Amino acid sequence: MSDIRIAVVNGGKSAEADVSRSSARGVIEALKEHFSSVTSVELDSNIVQALADCKPDVVFPILHGPPGEDGTLQGFLEILGYRYVGSDVHASAFAMDKIVAKDIFRTAGLPVAQQCVVTREADIAISADSILKSLGESVVVKPACQGSAIGVTLVSNADELHQALQQAFEYDPRLLVEERIMGREITVGVIDTDAGTKPFPVIEITTPENSWYDFAHRYTQGWSEHLMPADLPDEQTWDLQSCAVAAHQALGCRDLSRADFVVTDDDIYLLEVNTLPGMTPTSLYPDGARGYGMEFPELVKYLVERAANR
Repeated sequence: MSDIRIAVVNGGKSAEADVSRSSARGVIEALKEHFSSVTSVELDSNIVQALADCKPDVVFPILHGPPGEDGTLQGFLEILGYRYVGSDVHASAFAMDKIVAKDIFRTAGLPVAQQCVVTREADIAISADSILKSLGESVVVKPACQGSAIGVTLVSNADELHQALQQAFEYDPRLLVEERIMGREITVGVIDTDAGTKPFPVIEITTPENSWYDFAHRYTQGWSEHLMPADLPDEQTWDLQSCAVAAHQALGCRDLSRADFVVTDDDIYLLEVNTLPGMTPTSLYPDGARGYGMEFPELVKYLVERAANR
């Protein structure tokens, strides 16, 4: 299948556009080890013509955040009749919206943190008071539909909450506010195979003291470490892998995803699922794939061929 024509769509105007371009460079380099026609396509107003010019058999979206990861691009590609790597419209939209995703997880019986949902239309002071009464002072404020921890604030007291809400509303009119769970940051990638959805090894993410896995620590070389396999009891490891697979299936994801967790001594909490996980040199999904037994060039080749055969 070396004559498959591939368009790697990346960039755009999202807050994560530069990360997308960085991921795309690595993906393109790896794909060229197996395929003769690999074209980088910018997500902009010229994308229709750019795709028509390269006539791809498969589109590989390397995009983070809206509109590339939330179902918008996926619907566009389906209307134009292009096969593409990754989840379809509905699964992409469900996973990108943290509020909707958590409703789906809860319905599926998966372990999630307590939460409040607030909107920009409501008075911030009233919303803050409701959050404090429901969850207490130690919470995490998240825009509903952003990735890479953009707009996320860890709140330790009531004085910080008002500002955290204001900052998050700059990115999204709807916010998910969760109880802050003190635990270890864990992630598990999964991949679809002919034998079903299979989990990668469990990875623990560590950052320097008094820091967390925010945007800078995700994408700056040396600012975080990936411990694989995570040093966890066998039962907890199995629970995390099972939960990652169940979350992937509950959302209706396709091809690949990565589930993020917080883990305490006794419990696991599913935070979110990424349908287009990062593919930069510091990214977690390629690390998990290597632990599973797939080097990066083999991984991207597999995903392209899976899409081509649909």
